[in-house]
Amino acid sequence: MTQISLSELFSHKHNPYPIYAQLREQVPLARFRWMGTDMWLLAGYDQATTILKDPRFTMDWQKVQPAQTGRSDDVASSYMPLAWSKHLLNTDPPDHTRLRTLVSKAFIPRMIEQLRPRIQQLMDGLLDTVQAQGEMDLVAGVAVPLPIAVISDLLGIPVEDRKLFRTWTQIIVQSQGAAPGQGASGLEAEKAFVRYIKTLITNKSAHPDNDLTSQLVLAEEAGDRLNEDELISMIFLLITAGHETTVNLIANGMLALLEHPDQMRLLCADSSLLPGAVEELLRYTSPVTLSGPRWALEDVSLYGQVIHKGEMVRCALLAANTDPQQFPDPDVLDILRRENQHVAFGKGIHFCLGAPLARLEGQIAIGTLLRRLPHLRLACDPQQLTWKEGGSLRNLVSLPVTF
Repeated sequence: MTQISLSELFSHKHNPYPIYAQLREQVPLARFRWMGTDMWLLAGYDQATTILKDPRFTMDWQKVQPAQTGRSDDVASSYMPLAWSKHLLNTDPPDHTRLRTLVSKAFIPRMIEQLRPRIQQLMDGLLDTVQAQGEMDLVAGVAVPLPIAVISDLLGIPVEDRKLFRTWTQIIVQSQGAAPGQGASGLEAEKAFVRYIKTLITNKSAHPDNDLTSQLVLAEEAGDRLNEDELISMIFLLITAGHETTVNLIANGMLALLEHPDQMRLLCADSSLLPGAVEELLRYTSPVTLSGPRWALEDVSLYGQVIHKGEMVRCALLAANTDPQQFPDPDVLDILRRENQHVAFGKGIHFCLGAPLARLEGQIAIGTLLRRLPHLRLACDPQQLTWKEGGSLRNLVSLPVTF
């Protein structure tokens, strides 16, 4: 076992770099206890990219874990579509290939670029409501509502229902990893989420529109279609992954710029630097700190250790993104960085499907904030900022600014 505990790793949200550097230097493959079971954590860039692409590790836990039992039919019927049925984050080929093929057309860069005018309109509308005030919470005012509006537009979700998703997803994410008997609120949120998505699917089946939900309902590839459980899981995944991580990119990215005024001035002076700046902010802030879990399909020898069949492995993406073996001066924010093959979106076949959309939203949000609010400043000491608990996401509770 490593000398560093998971609680230590997860408690350094504002400045996580030293603790992850310590982990990287101690051992490339660290073993922890997590929720009563052993978990291996890789902290180096080479180690992470190896595991993320290694077919000896599966994202489908049902291949190595016995099926869970003991749930009531009512609970299981609501919970299974989110936790147990097949979706992009818990399948391997050929199931993963089939699911990704059915949905990927909507997320190719050319299609996402067509959303630019609408995203810009949404962003301008958010700033119109606060610009005269001279201050705001950047999380509540921009980082949360923009991604929710974008993914809701894409999926054809009515405006009046959108706040529900933020509430449900927050509860679900916060309940992940809860001790036995402590996840009831998350389960109730999932059940409510499933009921809503089922109704949405029924409505789109009867009255298809020009939105992604309708396209998924009607999607067909070589005679194949998504079944109801797959549709529910896919829409759930698109909503949660479609806004939770982008919230962190915008909020954490702006905090990084506010704490590095030289980089912010550089970006203000030349908007053509935005694409590269967003890539550097993705590397430097790592909105998702840990990769999704994988399980060994066989005994695997790595870095002098044996990962036994069925054991869980996760990658510390933030540690990989600040590995000096891959990135010169990794703890320096440099929006002019040239070689930037970060792993913020993962690697291999499970590379984030929504990466083009997250990048576009980040560019528009950050670029618009800097253009329209040139005197943007933090309204408190950075040490006073509060971060949400939990290990997989690095998310601010609020980010008060003045302008």
